[in-house]
Amino acid sequence: QVQLVESGGGLVQAGGSLRLSCAASGRISSIFRMGWFRQAPGKEREFVAAVRWSTTSTYYATSVKGRFTISRDNAKNTVNLQMNSLNPEDTAVYYCAADRDIETNYYDSRAYDYWGQGTQVTVSS
Repeated sequence: QVQLVESGGGLVQAGGSLRLSCAASGRISSIFRMGWFRQAPGKEREFVAAVRWSTTSTYYATSVKGRFTISRDNAKNTVNLQMNSLNPEDTAVYYCAADRDIETNYYDSRAYDYWGQGTQVTVSS
């Protein structure tokens, strides 16, 4: 089992920045990839960014590329999401997730095995 706890959400004005963190515990060695997803009211959960646990490979949704940066700190077992140039369309609950399977697609939420409880990000106009 892997436990994930997100932190860092909050309220920010358009154009501002926030940094989300996800602390992983438990069977860290089983993790192949970590991802961030978000879900806005009335919408489906969507992929935001992902990073492979053992390499520097990163992946981004088109909507956040150039504004968001995902990084991981293996020594601290954390994954961070630096979000810059935020706009109201970024408002959502953000979830951290862990995937054990090398064969799955990084953008598919169904591929992830473990999820955090989510943290709210609200961007005001």
